[in-house]
Amino acid sequence: MTDPPRDQPLPRGEVWLVRHAETAWSKVGRHTGRTDIPLTDVGRAAARALRPRLAAERFAAVRCSPLGRAQETAALAGIELLGPHATLDPDLLEWDYGDYEGVTTPGIRETRPDWFLWRDGCPGGEQAVDVGARVDRVIAAACAADGDVLVVAHGHLLRVLGARWMGLAPQHGANLVLDTGGICVLGQERGVRAIRRWGA
Repeated sequence: MTDPPRDQPLPRGEVWLVRHAETAWSKVGRHTGRTDIPLTDVGRAAARALRPRLAAERFAAVRCSPLGRAQETAALAGIELLGPHATLDPDLLEWDYGDYEGVTTPGIRETRPDWFLWRDGCPGGEQAVDVGARVDRVIAAACAADGDVLVVAHGHLLRVLGARWMGLAPQHGANLVLDTGGICVLGQERGVRAIRRWGA
């Protein structure tokens, strides 16, 4: 067993992750990459419920996926996306599912019984390593910020971010389940990046 990496850049504060709230496709497990699906009424209520928790925090920077479901979640949660400290970051777009966009895992496995997103990626879309390269840039920007950072994005992308935060391969995001509307807090302990809370 190897020790946790100690040469990673460390954040000056905490990095908070928020997965967007429920959409019609997320509710039924359809892979939702670049298709811009709005929140359901249940999702909107869940996003509003995030407001008291996030209002207690002061963020030096906010980074949000450009997709509408992430922006809608942020807005309903009371997060300001205008101004010098907020960025709509294309690196936070969800995994590009290519030919599997809009298809459920059981649907894909009707023709590819052993398919596993984290190992096989998506034809016409991205592999885990592609998503990992994008989140590495997000992590570098978060660690350079002068205080706490809020990131609002998507389930699979944030799971890859969690794995990369710990210095693991992107594929280890498979072990980090994150429900819609979930909040995670990343930080560091004794010079090693660590997960403080996952999916609360």
